[in-house]
Amino acid sequence: MEKISIIVPCYNEEESIPLFYKETEEVKMKDFPETEFEYIFVDDGSSDKTLDEIKKLSSQNEAVRYISFSRNFGKEAAMLAGLDEATGDYITLMDADLQDPPSLLRKMYDMIKNEGYDCIATRRITRKGEPPIRSFFARCFYKLINHISDVKMVDGARDFRLMTRQMVDNVTSIREYNRFSKGLFSFVGFKTKWIEYENVERVAGKTKWSFWKLFKYAIEGITAFSTAPLIFSSFIGLLFCVVSFFLILFIIIKTLIYGDPTSGWPSMVCIIFFVSGVQLFSLGIIGQYLSKTYLEVKHRPTYIIKEKK
Repeated sequence: MEKISIIVPCYNEEESIPLFYKETEEVKMKDFPETEFEYIFVDDGSSDKTLDEIKKLSSQNEAVRYISFSRNFGKEAAMLAGLDEATGDYITLMDADLQDPPSLLRKMYDMIKNEGYDCIATRRITRKGEPPIRSFFARCFYKLINHISDVKMVDGARDFRLMTRQMVDNVTSIREYNRFSKGLFSFVGFKTKWIEYENVERVAGKTKWSFWKLFKYAIEGITAFSTAPLIFSSFIGLLFCVVSFFLILFIIIKTLIYGDPTSGWPSMVCIIFFVSGVQLFSLGIIGQYLSKTYLEVKHRPTYIIKEKK
């Protein structure tokens, strides 16, 4: 009997977990009568009763396993922990809030089995219910990252995907501390097919992704899969060197002809402030890459498990 491992990262999802489990079990009974399901709930340091709800399900069904972190390490760490523990022939990542419809699992499974794909991934074709400003910046991010990176990422891509064991083993072999899974899934390659669906509202609870967290996550993706910002910084520096050289020539010639070396100091002060701002901006870009390198070389664990079953 084939086994499907369902990995569910959870952070303060006590209301969603029972609803998710109920709907997924209904899908199993209807569409997968001869397939074994393995649930791996990853409690990412929740402060509510998420772990209690998971333990309750685990006591009712031996197929329900759980991992509980010592603190909140983030969704990327939770997904990696689930992938590390999964034992299924096929592995899927799903959110507990039911924004990843379990009803799509059968279609995804059939595509892998019958069409020879290694991964069936999902993307939203609408952003219904999402703030317009967040949707705008999300689209800008995907346009930017696809322009500056060799690894292509699909606009509206979800973490919800069904993968073969071979693909998952290659993803987990990459032990980066600063993880951006959407990029890693594309980086490892393998034959992937995308299916589309309309955005689904959360079944319960509130989103944990603030605009600031999404912004930091976008920076993580850019620095993880592109060195274009460093090239851009170098180009700006070279451009200003050339401009400065010609300005110096202009000032020398003007002084020799008109003998007026002190005029224009307000504009000079503005130029100094502008150039200083560009320098600080460039240093900030370099600092981002140095900070990533600093975290990588310390070899700290991506996550720490407090308890598991």
